[in-house]
Amino acid sequence: MAPVYETGHAKNVANFQDLISFCQSYGTTYNPTKENLKIPQLQLLYQEAQSKLDDAKTQKATFDNATNSRRNTFADLRSLSTRVINALAVSGADALAIEDAKAINKKIQGTSSKKPTSTETPTTSEGAGGGISTSQQSYDRLIDHFTSLIELLNQNKSYAPNEDDLKTTTLQTKLTEMKTANTELINAFTANSNAMISRNETLYHKQTGLVQISKEVKQYIKSVFGAGSPQYDQVNGLEFKVRRN
Repeated sequence: MAPVYETGHAKNVANFQDLISFCQSYGTTYNPTKENLKIPQLQLLYQEAQSKLDDAKTQKATFDNATNSRRNTFADLRSLSTRVINALAVSGADALAIEDAKAINKKIQGTSSKKPTSTETPTTSEGAGGGISTSQQSYDRLIDHFTSLIELLNQNKSYAPNEDDLKTTTLQTKLTEMKTANTELINAFTANSNAMISRNETLYHKQTGLVQISKEVKQYIKSVFGAGSPQYDQVNGLEFKVRRN
């Protein structure tokens, strides 16, 4: 059999299923003494690996959706904050309040040209975008700055715009949506990370992982049929590689 060059977690699991099928085809000749090399244990390991693989895919999809949702929720924050400042400036509020609001808005706008990307992942308690935290553009800080802006508006009774999306009640709803999207992203990241850890444990544990067991199965078949046998050639062509991501 020609070597199989495809890589990936799914390919490892698929090749393991092929390996089990070959072992079953050898009938009673395949009779290892080591318990976890026996066919029933191989089948259980395959089922567990497939389950962990599916769960990791599900959690990754959930994480990607949460990432997109948070990005969309925060997308208009900077333009919205600027509109709020302009509305406050013509509301009759005192000059000091306007200057304080402008200072908060400056923090929201940030000074870095770097933007969160589609591959963003939360690496700190501030969530995604840790690489631009120095410009105060991390998501937790954006929430904090927007909270401060709303509190300032609440303390200035002259701020009473007619536009619904600029009213403090609407801004408070926006803030709640931002907090929810941020929390959901952090929780999704945690679940995704844990699913990958669990998958990798099943597939790549140095003693009990699917890749290690497949090597031992191959070695056993080599010992039974010989290195030049067609049986060993069958399984030797099944490739298993360690991957972590």
